[in-house]
Amino acid sequence: MDPHNLPDISLFHHSTPLQLRFNDVDVLGHVNNNVYLSFYDTGKAHYLETVKGSPVDWQNVDTVVANIDCAFIAPIYFQESIEVLTTCIAVHDKSFILFQIIREKNSGQIKSTCKSVMVCFDAASAKSCSVSPEWRDALTSFEGRQLS
Repeated sequence: MDPHNLPDISLFHHSTPLQLRFNDVDVLGHVNNNVYLSFYDTGKAHYLETVKGSPVDWQNVDTVVANIDCAFIAPIYFQESIEVLTTCIAVHDKSFILFQIIREKNSGQIKSTCKSVMVCFDAASAKSCSVSPEWRDALTSFEGRQLS
C-alpha cells in the first residue's frame, strides 16, 4: 500500500472522533505505534454499525479481519484532535476491503493509513463464507457507488 496514493478524500463518508489517553503516549511524547491499530478497530466498529444500521452483535460476529496493512506517516501528539475516516473500496466474493485514514481533524494532516481485508465468517462452521446480499447492499448503499 502506497500511503501517498490515497483514495479521494471525498469518498470517505464516515468519521469517528478519537479521544487520546495519557497512556497512549510514549516517552518520545507521541502516540505509540501499537495504539494505532486500536484506533483503526474503533473506526471499523463504528463504521460497520453505521453501515448495518444496528449495533455490532459481539456474540454473532459475521466478519473478521484477515489482513491489515498499516503505514505510519506522521506522529500523533497528545494535544491533537484526531479522527479516523473509513470507507469501503471493494467487495469480493468472500471479503471486502476497508481503507482508513487517521488524521488531525483541524488541519487535515494525515497521520496514518490502513487497508484491512474483512472476511465474512460463519461462526457455526468456523469457515469463511460469501458476502451476504445484505452486507453487499448495505456497503454499496452507504458508499453510494459500485464496489467491486
